[in-house]
Amino acid sequence: MTFSLDQFRLDSKVAVVTGAGGRGNSIGRAYALGLAEAGAAIVVADLNGEGAEAVAQEIVAAGGRAVGVRVDVADEASTLAMGAAASAAFGGIDILVNNAALMVDISYDNCETVSLEAWNRAFAVNLNGALLCARAVIPSMRARGGGRIVNQTSGGAFPAIGLYGISKLALVGLTTTLAKQLGKDGITCNAIAPGNVKSDAGKLLVPDDSPFIQFLDMTCALRSRGEPAELVGTALLLCSEAGRWITGQTIHIDGGWVMRP
Repeated sequence: MTFSLDQFRLDSKVAVVTGAGGRGNSIGRAYALGLAEAGAAIVVADLNGEGAEAVAQEIVAAGGRAVGVRVDVADEASTLAMGAAASAAFGGIDILVNNAALMVDISYDNCETVSLEAWNRAFAVNLNGALLCARAVIPSMRARGGGRIVNQTSGGAFPAIGLYGISKLALVGLTTTLAKQLGKDGITCNAIAPGNVKSDAGKLLVPDDSPFIQFLDMTCALRSRGEPAELVGTALLLCSEAGRWITGQTIHIDGGWVMRP
């Protein structure tokens, strides 16, 4: 077969993007807008139902197809309802972007002192949530002959030095496991590991005057901070036919902060 730019198009596809309706200039919103620009119908899913609907209306106003759905990714019944709503709106599901996560609201206490409640909540959202959302959409993907799952991990997992990083490194394990188990069904599963992104949440956690930014400035090969939209190209590759032979991979988008062989 020969390569064509049309392989990046998603005109007949339906994509669920979680965590896409929260804080204004978010990575999830960028993913939703970008995949819609490529032609996909978008299910904007978020714990903030009003925010999800607002992003969906933004896509519709630009000529795309989208619906907003409230979802608690840590609740199995809620994720199943999200999958059912996607199928009801657009006839099935081809793509899942597991972007919803705790970051700003996670505990940054040491492992020695972090409460078990905070620990379990982090894993309920950042790991279990991705699993539950995948379970909610896999039957539809199988019925449609395949699909794409993209999990959002983090450069902060390499190495993991706190609860957030640990939960995101565990998500890498889920990514490789799903890739192996679902490959024969034509379903790929990959992860994106952003570096420091100037989303609203990212700037809240790491303000411009943070010493961590100075450290990144000395460490990164390129710019130490990126915009949410700079992650979309990789997501599009992983979600489209252009990336059909890629699975089980974690792709770092971080200006050369984490470099892995």
